[in-house]
Amino acid sequence: MSKETIGVVLASHSKSLVMGVMELLNAVGVDVSITYAGGLPVGDLGSDYNAVTEAIESNPKDTLLAFYDLGSAKMNLEMAAEMSDKDVRLISTAFVEGAYTATALLQADASIEEIEKQLEDVTIKK
Repeated sequence: MSKETIGVVLASHSKSLVMGVMELLNAVGVDVSITYAGGLPVGDLGSDYNAVTEAIESNPKDTLLAFYDLGSAKMNLEMAAEMSDKDVRLISTAFVEGAYTATALLQADASIEEIEKQLEDVTIKK
């Protein structure tokens, strides 16, 4: 698996935060498919299940590495992943560092195993 088959999904409580992360990721992952959900439809802070579902389903890749900033974004990713036919892998890392690392490695055609090994250093252990 490589960037040809793996994409990235971001779920954040803040549209501004997710847009900033997208700016970073687009700089290192020009060929990586990245979709996102950030904030609530009315512009407030929060995580929206429908937006998270749309971020998963609109990503053209069948395997997705999913990154989140806080607990309810994780919960929405988990629920949306259960309803999707895609292989959505929730990654419990520091949001920015994990997504950046994975995207840079995907751009370099690293294998899923290599990416998961590199992400161990920024994994949040609870």
